[in-house]
Amino acid sequence: MSVILCTAGYDHTIRFWEALSGICSRTIPHPDSQVNRLCISPDKRYLAAAGHHTVKLYDIKSTNPAAVLTFEGHTGNITGLQFHCEGKWMVTSSEDGTVKIWDTRSGHIQRNYSHGVPVNDVVIHPNQGELISCDRGGNVRIWDLGENKCSHQLVPEEDKSVASVTVATDGSLLCAAVSNSVHGAVYVWRLITVRDVTSLVPVTKFRAHGTYITRVLLSPDVRHLATCSADHTARIWAVDLEGGASQPSHNALDDPYRQGSDEPPQGFELEQELDGHQRWVWDCAFSADSAYLVTACSDHYARLWELQSKTIIRQYNGHHRGAVCVALNDYSEIR
Repeated sequence: MSVILCTAGYDHTIRFWEALSGICSRTIPHPDSQVNRLCISPDKRYLAAAGHHTVKLYDIKSTNPAAVLTFEGHTGNITGLQFHCEGKWMVTSSEDGTVKIWDTRSGHIQRNYSHGVPVNDVVIHPNQGELISCDRGGNVRIWDLGENKCSHQLVPEEDKSVASVTVATDGSLLCAAVSNSVHGAVYVWRLITVRDVTSLVPVTKFRAHGTYITRVLLSPDVRHLATCSADHTARIWAVDLEGGASQPSHNALDDPYRQGSDEPPQGFELEQELDGHQRWVWDCAFSADSAYLVTACSDHYARLWELQSKTIIRQYNGHHRGAVCVALNDYSEIR
């Protein structure tokens, strides 16, 4: 299976798709709850599905619809999910206020970190030694796995939830989405690691949407940033932080965009608005070559976009309720 594409949501069903034909090739029932997040293991062997209290691990190559392992320990909706680069462990975040690291072979919890408030998202730094998580209380935290502690705590804006975080594949950038019903901003930091010590340099902040941002995601080539929103759109931002743009512009972290202005600062330019959705856009996934994007929407559809032409190549139709998560792995070899 060179391309694995799957979606899930509120109809308690995980669907696998033939990416080019749009045919649903397999369905897996998930009766326990809705599915909040999906993640494919780097070797394309397993699919992890995060639900209300549990994560279920499915064997992609098996026709058996039963989960091969269930991870139990969270007491709230699981909101974030990612595998270690070799699949040895995975990390989850939850509305129960915790971030947990799990042994993928045994299903046991290896680490537990507390935010104290509902956690919205978590990602693994490419160095595999740090986690980055964000919460409803407005915090972005970096967890040092070697020191087993929180090494950085950022508060982009007081009293605004941080909905999503994304880190560049080369470890150079961190982006966080801060939003409410009338405000959707993206904060950007450079990540600089010297002798295994990470420091953060503020780059900029810009207005991405006029309402909630549900997901931010940097492309594999780090040339684009995708933002998904409650305004029924996904937007693609061209990333160009060469030269002077790498420095904070016009007091970026004090007032990085003028109130009422949609003009982003230098370094992030709105390239495309993907406006074929009918409801909230919840999730997205880039192809390995960064040329395509798949979006998942409350209108029951997932869509494959060719970014150069801004056209919908395929619509994946089969969910009976909102599709809120998508996972795509089309890498030709194990990374």
